Amino acid sequence: MAFVLVAVAAAGYLYIKHLNDNITSVSDDGASTGGFRKDEAINILLIGTDKRTGKGNEGYGDAGSAGHADTTILLHVSKDRSNATALSIPRDLIVDIPDCPTQQEDGTQKIIPGATGVRFNTSLGQDDRTPSCTMRTVTELTGIKPDDFMVADFNAVKTLTEAVDGVEVCLAKDIDDPDSHLKLPKGNHKISGEQALAFVRTRHSVGLGGDLSRIGLQQQFLGALMRKLKGNSTLTSPTKMVKLAEAGTKALTVDDKLDSITKLKDLGLELGKLDPKNLTFTTLPVKDNPADGTVHKTVIVDPALAPQVFEAIQNDVSFTDVKKKEKAAKDAQAARLKGTQAPASEVRVRVLNGGAQAGSAQAVLGWLQNDQGVTKSENGGNAPGKLAKTTLEYAPDQAAQARRLAAIMGLSGAAMKPGESVTNAQGLPAMTLTLGADFKGAGVSLTPPTKAPKVDKSTADKVKCAS
Repeated sequence: MAFVLVAVAAAGYLYIKHLNDNITSVSDDGASTGGFRKDEAINILLIGTDKRTGKGNEGYGDAGSAGHADTTILLHVSKDRSNATALSIPRDLIVDIPDCPTQQEDGTQKIIPGATGVRFNTSLGQDDRTPSCTMRTVTELTGIKPDDFMVADFNAVKTLTEAVDGVEVCLAKDIDDPDSHLKLPKGNHKISGEQALAFVRTRHSVGLGGDLSRIGLQQQFLGALMRKLKGNSTLTSPTKMVKLAEAGTKALTVDDKLDSITKLKDLGLELGKLDPKNLTFTTLPVKDNPADGTVHKTVIVDPALAPQVFEAIQNDVSFTDVKKKEKAAKDAQAARLKGTQAPASEVRVRVLNGGAQAGSAQAVLGWLQNDQGVTKSENGGNAPGKLAKTTLEYAPDQAAQARRLAAIMGLSGAAMKPGESVTNAQGLPAMTLTLGADFKGAGVSLTPPTKAPKVDKSTADKVKCAS
């Protein structure tokens, strides 16, 4: 359960430098953003592998397996650290795995061929695929490029729960699962070690008995562990903190951008700002795979709901109701859209391409002139740099023009940047519209969602009994 290792990373500063020797790192092969940044939203890919490594794990997982992406969570932490979303990706989801450039032990690079219509869990281990290939698969699936990855084996669950003296979980019914070796009556239980591992591996005795039911148990477990990690009894105990640091680093494989205690500490301190009530667990919306016939073994992406989830995460939208620190700033942004709007014929603007697909500036120009009546517009070519979001910069006396163009383009108040005008080809003042990477085509609104879609979810602060 790789997710918990993020929380214990902050304990690293209490320990001596030899902890660095515990950490195993592998190349991200260029699949990441280059590592998380303190002043930006964070996306960490957390992978639990079913490889039979570690003492006492011979009876788990598949014999001889190179280790699949058995449990995968995309953890998104908001830019202001007020909330986070943990999106579980089912291991039996049918996906396309892209070609994966992979660094070999001798330093050379090998391209591992991709595959179409295969289980997601084969993005790791199979055909010598490394975690960077799972990262590429997630990017292709969600449109979200992770900053870093963290991989853990079976021992992570056992050693971390033992380090915090167990976690509290709840069962709505008796469980007797011979496959996971979990036998517990309904009610509240404190679990650790082998019993904790059995809990997160159980699936046949809960829900419909499949991987989606197991994900629910894993999310309950992670919420319980986070509450324990954030509790005073853990944070004020030097002994527990040292145990956590030792256990976490030994069970951890990270990308080469997270290969030291210092870097893990910095990440842990960022994530330590989260309140458990604003950490939402949810699962990628899926449907039964019609290709399976009557016996459902795999799932496919829900084409209606999944894109909404991806878009919410991409736009840093919380799945919980959080009071944002930037409320005053957002009110000011909304105010930019209020007021009179100039006629389209009076809007004077230069269109630049700052990260959109090639030809986008010319396409927008044609659409504005031919379909929207914005005849005083021109193509300014490429912007000096690339932008993630489309912006419209305007001088104070151009506010009415800006409001009209924002209405035409579907721009939010956040996209409007009061500033200075530029001189167009006729020597007249004009606004600057810079198309960012979020641009999806002429006539497609650029206003991001303000609310997350309704999905099944839970938060880390509440106990939810497994049924």
